Amino acid sequence: MAMLISGIGTAAPASRIPQMDAYSAMSNTCCDSDEHRRVMEMIYQGSGVKHRGSVLVGAEPEDFIRADDRDEFFFYERENEEDYGPSTQERMRQYEQHALPLAIKSSVAALRDAGQDAREITHIVTVSCSGFNSPGVDMGLIEELGLNRNTSRTHVGFMGCHGSFNGLRVAHGYTASDPDAVVLMCSVELCSLHHHYGWTTDKVIANALFADGSGAVICRSSKIEDRKPAYQLIRSGSFLVPNTKFAMSWRIGNHGFEMTLSQKVPALIEENLVSWLTPFLAREGLTIKDIAGWAIHPGGPRILDSCLAALSLSNSHVAPAREVLEKHGNMSSSTILFVLDRMREERINGPVVALGFGPGLAIEAMLLKAENI
Repeated sequence: MAMLISGIGTAAPASRIPQMDAYSAMSNTCCDSDEHRRVMEMIYQGSGVKHRGSVLVGAEPEDFIRADDRDEFFFYERENEEDYGPSTQERMRQYEQHALPLAIKSSVAALRDAGQDAREITHIVTVSCSGFNSPGVDMGLIEELGLNRNTSRTHVGFMGCHGSFNGLRVAHGYTASDPDAVVLMCSVELCSLHHHYGWTTDKVIANALFADGSGAVICRSSKIEDRKPAYQLIRSGSFLVPNTKFAMSWRIGNHGFEMTLSQKVPALIEENLVSWLTPFLAREGLTIKDIAGWAIHPGGPRILDSCLAALSLSNSHVAPAREVLEKHGNMSSSTILFVLDRMREERINGPVVALGFGPGLAIEAMLLKAENI
């Protein structure tokens, strides 16, 4: 049974930092030499990101970091090679402070977009890989949005950039089993809390890409005809590429969560995507050429390039994803909801495929049908 996505809401932090201001502010936390600074500048320039939101940015970009006031500003200049920045505990305190307000903002926007009364929500699915606290965002949404206190809660945690695919799969299960279910799925990610100190190339790449944001959707059974859907979720699928555990990981360290990101990831996607996606689409009688729109998670410019090459797409097919990356950065699991929201502006009707990639190396896909957009 298909599921209607009847509303989408997104929220980014009020303050954003231009990408090269972020480089200037943070270079002394990573670089030990002029060569490091030269390479880091090239990484930031080639990231495809022009601006990023962070809950840690003040009124001015330079407020992101100050060497002269370690008490007022969360990040500070590195003192020595053994300085790895704030502890994970300190970073999680920031997550607990800032995650819920951003989640509320996107959820309110989704409810408004769907014309949905918050008191009709029966289930909440929350998604995040960038922080932990309990009572968490799910309970906070019940309290702050005035939801029924019997609302069921499920959290999808620590799955990475494809977490919202799994969150929507959970929502799909709820609506398939109960035609009266109305599900709020909310993803919130504060990736800027995990800025890595010291020089490791893959972590500097992560520093250059990741940002903060929240996306939410309202999901209902496709049997309900009283609202026009933004999208109809037809099918979802997942594929774990063999022998790729090395390619991407996300682990908890003493000074934030640590990403490893192999330079082979784009090639692995290009080599494996079509052979898995072709039979996935064939189950609905579709081919790659039948797809009207592509909502691809913009993990970075090379990820988008690999999808473009593998699927023989034109640049216009990945334009919405590139625009989201440019304007907001990679907001991990929330990003795909920004891309789907942006695609509504293109008024694409017909089959849409959403793709995401995460630790494993895992490929996640959703087949959606866009109607009345």
